[in-house]
Amino acid sequence: MANPKFMKPLQPDAELSAVVGSAPIPRTEVIKKMWDYIKANGLQDKVNKRNINADDKLLKLFGKPQVNMFELAGIISKHLK
Repeated sequence: MANPKFMKPLQPDAELSAVVGSAPIPRTEVIKKMWDYIKANGLQDKVNKRNINADDKLLKLFGKPQVNMFELAGIISKHLK
């Protein structure tokens, strides 16, 4: 059974809204939309697939030019209320 805490819609801040939209959204959907965005824009590092290269929108979100996929959940948490 899914954890209801992860299904609760949360409000993305301005930086995250630029990628996933501004409507309240469950954390699981945020992760899915982030990966859709990363793949659609070819932002997964070609050499090390675990790394994500930031474009202008993601740079505002990440605060640095590259993060690894394990940092993603923590970064997203900081941008949800």
